[in-house]
Amino acid sequence: MNYTTSKRIKRISVSQTLEMSNRSRELREKGIDIIDMSVGQPDFPTPPHIKQAAKDAIDNNFTFYTPVPGYSDLRQAIVEKFKEENNLDYNKNQIVVTNGAKQALANTILTLINKGDEILVPTPYWVSYAELVNLAEGKKKFIKTSIDNNFKVTAQEIEDAITPRTRILLYSSPSNPAGSVYSKEELKAIAEVIEKHENVYVISDEIYEHINFIGKHESIAQFEAIKDRVIVINGMSKGYAMTGWRLGYMAAPKWLADSCIKLQGQYTSGASSISQKAAIAALQGDNLYTMGMNQAFKERRNLIVSLMNEIPGFKTYIPEGAFYIFPDVKSYFGKIHNYINIKNASDLSMFLLNEAHVATVPGSAFGDDNCIRFSFALGKNKIEAAMERIKTTLKTLTQDNI
Repeated sequence: MNYTTSKRIKRISVSQTLEMSNRSRELREKGIDIIDMSVGQPDFPTPPHIKQAAKDAIDNNFTFYTPVPGYSDLRQAIVEKFKEENNLDYNKNQIVVTNGAKQALANTILTLINKGDEILVPTPYWVSYAELVNLAEGKKKFIKTSIDNNFKVTAQEIEDAITPRTRILLYSSPSNPAGSVYSKEELKAIAEVIEKHENVYVISDEIYEHINFIGKHESIAQFEAIKDRVIVINGMSKGYAMTGWRLGYMAAPKWLADSCIKLQGQYTSGASSISQKAAIAALQGDNLYTMGMNQAFKERRNLIVSLMNEIPGFKTYIPEGAFYIFPDVKSYFGKIHNYINIKNASDLSMFLLNEAHVATVPGSAFGDDNCIRFSFALGKNKIEAAMERIKTTLKTLTQDNI
């Protein structure tokens, strides 16, 4: 038989973060001790009061299909969250609850984009951004940023990139993989550019909102002149240690929310009833657990920056949020060890996995071939052990490739 997939599937690639995770699992199954710095999830358990709410939901028989946009009381809790934490005014019919924040992104991109439309994507970007644009048959237009500016794009760079075909600016703050955080002043300047281009929308991925080391989170949706063209993406995974619960949400103009509900109703329907009830407890409870996680991640950030600065050839910076660091490692390109030729960050990432037994993700997955992403969402002892392994292993790369 001739097994042929659709062109749609051929347009997208396998997630490199999941691919590295699978390779790590294979080595671990062979008895090799792998320190996994590739996975982007908190190592904390879900808080007890959230788990209890899920158990109560089961006992109270919340086990049936849910409304496609989400339970009314959850959407109201999200509205109140936006008002209290972000000073943003929405109503329930502008909120769509999704099966993870990734689905909220997919809903929005598939709803807004026609074939050939341009999407501005600052690099580095989260791995799925590019592939979701490919799925929608859009045209990616990357805006390259620099480690010297903490990987942040400027308003002028966005202005210069906009064309009559531009439909969306897609970015995250705090960002994955760089940990960049945009200030209110930086977002205001970007908003002023977007205001001049009435056909351009902004997808603001704020899933790492609660993991912020420099102060109050700022959303570009606060600027009234463009609020009706901003789609805020968020969810429960990072700030509440709920990655496996698969619960995200979006806030958008009502016409767009309605369109996303129409799409979601045909390919997944509503999110898990149990997860939704747990999310209500998370949003309405105190933030002490979240604040504690944020403090722990900040301490780990300080530790990994300190240790990474001791590794010759790694060019580093100080992440301002999330739980990743994205050093420039190109000084190792052209090195060899036992016939292993390090030509790029992907080679170096695989070398570290096979030789140092530390799993990372190469920067090519995020649109920057000179860097590697390290997650510090793991204990301090593991961070220390990983950096020591890497430092020792990289010393073997002392010979230039001729």
